[in-house]
Amino acid sequence: MKRILHTMLRVGDMQTSIRFYQQVLGMKVLRTFDRPEEGYSLCFIGYGEEQKNSVIELTCNHGISVYDIGNAFGHIAIEVHDCKAACQHVKDNGGKIIREAGLLAGSQEVIAFITDPDGYKIELIEKNWAN
Repeated sequence: MKRILHTMLRVGDMQTSIRFYQQVLGMKVLRTFDRPEEGYSLCFIGYGEEQKNSVIELTCNHGISVYDIGNAFGHIAIEVHDCKAACQHVKDNGGKIIREAGLLAGSQEVIAFITDPDGYKIELIEKNWAN
């Protein structure tokens, strides 16, 4: 075992989800494929090439626009340099903040939570790694 390749999320509207991950979170579409005869479309999206980075696989099952996320899924975590600025960017681009930037209880780590168009939670974690 070497690394996580991708996390798959089922989405109700592929173009709405792609716009969110590109415009709000700054990801790039890495590859797509459409299988109309099989009833689904895929989009792999992320911050860098799949050979070196973990990415998100957006899966749109044709004819299904709403999913029950359930109570087992938690969230995706994304590193940001400035959590408050990232939240402002999310707001400015129509994203939804569900927990404003602030300290995680019992730590010095600054976090925030947002949701994507399908309601998946995304944690923003402020990281300023020492070089």
